[in-house]
Amino acid sequence: MAVELRPAPVHTGIVFVRSDTDRPRRIAANVRQRIEVPRRTTLAGDGTQVEMVEHVLAALFGLGIDNCEIVCDASEMPGLDGSCQPVVEALQLAGIVEQRSPRHRLIVTEVTRVGDDECWVEARPAKSNSLSVEYKLDYGPNNPIGRQTIELSLTPVTFATELAPARTFILESEAAWLKSRGLGTRVTNKDLLVFGEEGLLENELRFENECVRHKALDLVGDLALAGCDLIGRFIAYKSGHRLNAELVKVLLTEGRMEEGLRRTA
Repeated sequence: MAVELRPAPVHTGIVFVRSDTDRPRRIAANVRQRIEVPRRTTLAGDGTQVEMVEHVLAALFGLGIDNCEIVCDASEMPGLDGSCQPVVEALQLAGIVEQRSPRHRLIVTEVTRVGDDECWVEARPAKSNSLSVEYKLDYGPNNPIGRQTIELSLTPVTFATELAPARTFILESEAAWLKSRGLGTRVTNKDLLVFGEEGLLENELRFENECVRHKALDLVGDLALAGCDLIGRFIAYKSGHRLNAELVKVLLTEGRMEEGLRRTA
């Protein structure tokens, strides 16, 4: 498949454009367009859908790009190397242009949590005028992934260096279950991080805690569905795409939206 990321005018937002349909069909990257599909973020609208959009959205949001058309000729975004680093590098090479309009931002004013004791994600007011993310991954002490944590203030630099290279991971038992149902049959242990009982199979880690970094990357991609800048501290414990999106929905209803100081890009 082919994907083109094209500059877009002010107030366009992030929009996926299916070019392989009877006419170009547009789907806004907005949490209202999200439909529930396990293990990935999928958007639907205008009679079609796009799947596995979280990595592309994370790259755009992480670099501060808020107006872009993503033209694609298939429903599923390419997996690439399991990370969003190739997308980040392509965007950096093309260059990012500041536009003459201030960005809207949503400011977290009170603690908001969704989920339960087993897995949850919450937003807290920021101590400074910034966005930070913290993710706590817990597979238990007798698992090769184990317990991992990451916390960082999100800027284009920290995203590109600390999160973008982190790849998708999966347990060997989960990979076997998916393949038994005809999913991911062309994916090998070199295409993503597969963990067996004794550890990582046929691959090498880019970071000691690469798994939790990728979960934080996914969280950033889901936060992008707010369609605006976010000011707050986001903390997740074993959360996934569904809970991340639920939090965004609550914040759009209860948070404080205002015109920001940053320019659009």
